[in-house]
Amino acid sequence: MNWGRTSGVLLHITSLPGRYGIGELGPEALRFADWLAEGGQRVWQILPLGPVGYGESPYQVYSAFAGNSLLISIDTLVERGWLSARDIGRVPRFAPGRVEFERVIPWKTNLLHRAFRTFREQAGAADRDLFKKFHEENCWWLDDYARFMALKERHHNAVWTAWDRSAAPLEDDAQYHQFVQFEFFREWDALRKYCADRQIHLMGDLAIYVAHDSADVFTHPDLFKLDDSGAPIAVAGVPPDYFSETGQLWGNPIYRWDRMAATGFRWWVDRMRVALRMFDAVRMDHFRGFEAYWEVPAQEATAVNGRWVKGPGSELFRALEEQLGPLPLVAENLGMITPEVEALRDEFGFPGMAVLQFAFGTDAQALGFRPHRYVKNLVAYTGTHDNDTANGWWRSQGGDSTRTPQDIEEERERARAYLGTDGRRMNWVLIRNLIMSGADTVLYPMQDVLGLGGEARMNTPATPKGNWRWRCRAEALNSELAARLRRMAELYERTGASPAPLSSTLS
Repeated sequence: MNWGRTSGVLLHITSLPGRYGIGELGPEALRFADWLAEGGQRVWQILPLGPVGYGESPYQVYSAFAGNSLLISIDTLVERGWLSARDIGRVPRFAPGRVEFERVIPWKTNLLHRAFRTFREQAGAADRDLFKKFHEENCWWLDDYARFMALKERHHNAVWTAWDRSAAPLEDDAQYHQFVQFEFFREWDALRKYCADRQIHLMGDLAIYVAHDSADVFTHPDLFKLDDSGAPIAVAGVPPDYFSETGQLWGNPIYRWDRMAATGFRWWVDRMRVALRMFDAVRMDHFRGFEAYWEVPAQEATAVNGRWVKGPGSELFRALEEQLGPLPLVAENLGMITPEVEALRDEFGFPGMAVLQFAFGTDAQALGFRPHRYVKNLVAYTGTHDNDTANGWWRSQGGDSTRTPQDIEEERERARAYLGTDGRRMNWVLIRNLIMSGADTVLYPMQDVLGLGGEARMNTPATPKGNWRWRCRAEALNSELAARLRRMAELYERTGASPAPLSSTLS
């Protein structure tokens, strides 16, 4: 990541505005890229883009390679001629400011099936050739994914371990999923080019684990710790931490790293190759799990009774670099980080992460999260998708299980003293301290730019429902807000342009 001093925004595609109930890869994504450029922002970070499964979580997806069909642009399908105004009909009145997955999924899936039928019946030679080329280049994962999804639908969405093993998917059903992936990546490629033309770097997010109910585990069960029925023997999570006193039980199956190593980590090489084709840089979720991971027996109800097990360490990243060259990765080194984890990160020169919200607590990492300690090779955040918003954090009254009201008040006192603030407009206090720091890359969730409270939180770890739903309103992306970000970015030399004169105001 040789970007120099940059700043940017964390906003998942689902959180973009638009009239179809969920953010998409079409006109609103392009408009957001324009707004970032107007605001002097050089980085757009998003969450994993896979097809969501359990809890609509982008970290529990049906494939490590496929894209989320819900992100396909309805307007773009109309432009291509695969949908008509009559097909769309009267758009439902979706709730503003949030994704109603329970309503969006069936409505939009129906439209995608209509688009597929039109494509199959009316596509011209040029579009058919593009589809054929896409299939030829991606059949090594696409055919397995399409088969998995077609079988899953045939079995009424049941987990694959409950399927009739003799069942075969219908050819049309599998081809539908191939078409959806063709359209998803066609739109993604267009968005990436649009961002590149505006000098905006796209940062993706690679979840360390995959879901048990996924094409990856269904197709390669030998690479995971499963019993003879296909059920997990052990699952992933983290021990008790500042998010939860019982830890986080993610439920993802554990890799058989010895078998992966025997193949030269081929599955991981393929996965990383796809990610680097999509993004300019990739955040490696739960990086510490590559050095040692928390393994929990599958029958446990919480993550408390787990154990640390050594991961693949440098052997994996050496294999990736041998195949793919230098890796533009960001190591998510939050949580229970040991010297061994930091040594692994340093060996490959990956920037780590710092979260400003964590700088004022009593955790051992807190001091390292304070801006005066930031090194250049670092990606610093006001907060991440797992945190409350900046204003939600500041106004918190201790409703979670890990901090008492007294803890929070002491934390506030340390923050006031360090940041030199009375606590007003705390979102901008944090953003400015981040931007003026020495870290090469600084990022802030869009909710913090907008100054929203805890009602706009994207995810609350260890809670399985109600997450990933927040959406930005179209009117929020205004020129006044962009100008404020640009003034800061220019003053602290994060736009790539000449420094702004010190007479610039930061209202």
